[in-house]
Amino acid sequence: MSESNPTKNKDPLHGITLKTIVEYLVDKYGFDTLGQEINIRCFTHDPSIKSSLTFLRKTPWARTKVEQFYLKSKG
Repeated sequence: MSESNPTKNKDPLHGITLKTIVEYLVDKYGFDTLGQEINIRCFTHDPSIKSSLTFLRKTPWARTKVEQFYLKSKG
């Protein structure tokens, strides 16, 4: 049986790094709006991309919120 239709990965975030997501959101919305939309301290208190990435990589619930907001903003 030949496989003419390879199965596609159904994960919409497949191949997209957290850094790409955060940079996109910061470019599109800025830290002020991100802090209002996603009430996470890394976006509201002395925010930077580096500190946000560090926090999000260690905090699964926060990363999930950011990924969901990214998907919503792209959809």
